[in-house]
Amino acid sequence: MAEQVISWFEIPAADFDRAVKFYKKVLGHELQVVEMGPAKMGMFPAEPPSTGGAVVRAEGYSPGDRGTMVYFYVGDDLSDALKRVEPAGGKVVVPKTLISEDHGYFAVFKDTEGNKVGLHSRH
Repeated sequence: MAEQVISWFEIPAADFDRAVKFYKKVLGHELQVVEMGPAKMGMFPAEPPSTGGAVVRAEGYSPGDRGTMVYFYVGDDLSDALKRVEPAGGKVVVPKTLISEDHGYFAVFKDTEGNKVGLHSRH
């Protein structure tokens, strides 16, 4: 088995509560809110061997659309999650697009904080 290279990701938030509500609406999952010193994190659900991650509000974290992109796998079809982006306060940047028959589809949106984030599904 190949070693998993990515172990954790963080999505910066200027308005933590707004960002947590946005991702809950779009992805349909509760985020576990944890405070670690001065940092506040909304952790996405992940079971090993999945990669974990969180929405983070902390000193030195700045939301933006020019950094590393994270793609959330949203199951069989990303259409439902993508439809929830704009009502939740985000903006669709790239509509559902075929990668290939083998790799499925992707889409990209800007969240409420201005971060560019992707969605991925098989269909």
